[in-house]
Amino acid sequence: MNLLNYIINDIKPVAVTDKVSEIQLLFNQLTYSHIPIKNEDNIYLGCISENDAHCFDSEKLIKDYSYSAEGFFVREDTNWLDILEAFAQNSTNIMPVLSNKNVYLGYYELNDVISLFNETPFFSEPGSILIIEKSLQDYSFSEISQIVESNNGKLLGAFISKIENDVAQITIKLGEADLNEIMQSFRRYSYNVLSNYEDDKYLIGLKERSDYLNKYLNM
Repeated sequence: MNLLNYIINDIKPVAVTDKVSEIQLLFNQLTYSHIPIKNEDNIYLGCISENDAHCFDSEKLIKDYSYSAEGFFVREDTNWLDILEAFAQNSTNIMPVLSNKNVYLGYYELNDVISLFNETPFFSEPGSILIIEKSLQDYSFSEISQIVESNNGKLLGAFISKIENDVAQITIKLGEADLNEIMQSFRRYSYNVLSNYEDDKYLIGLKERSDYLNKYLNM
């Protein structure tokens, strides 16, 4: 995928010699969380957030508040996963793009980058989502792949969706496969399967045996 096709140039960085009212007006017209600014030499300085801008004196110059600029950006050759991470880390919906010579090229919109994620096989291909968890020291992606493929399953993608109390939660996307067999295999390898899969025969069997035992004990 050619990310450069998604660079937008309709908003140029606002000069620090402009009044704060200029950037406040832009925020009133747009839905962006940040606006890029540049110095007198046309060099990108960073982005001013909407929350900050509306707290500034509209009659002062932007350079009076340039200390508040957030210096985030990505390069023209940054891969899309790192771009998504940059969006998340900076709580922004606009990401300036600089060349390797620090020339401002434009910006990415968050929605455009997310749409690329939606086009990956993880989302676009039919299949089933399975969430498993295991201690950080014991899980491995090679083991996860082996478990899926040894049950004639196809692994379309996997990522760590949560880490808490030294336990890793992994979300995996499976192609056509016997989901029950795969879930039981994960359990044999000491993975905890977090699933609402209605045909999970393993859990159904446990419940049936438990119900039978309770009925027997209450006779």
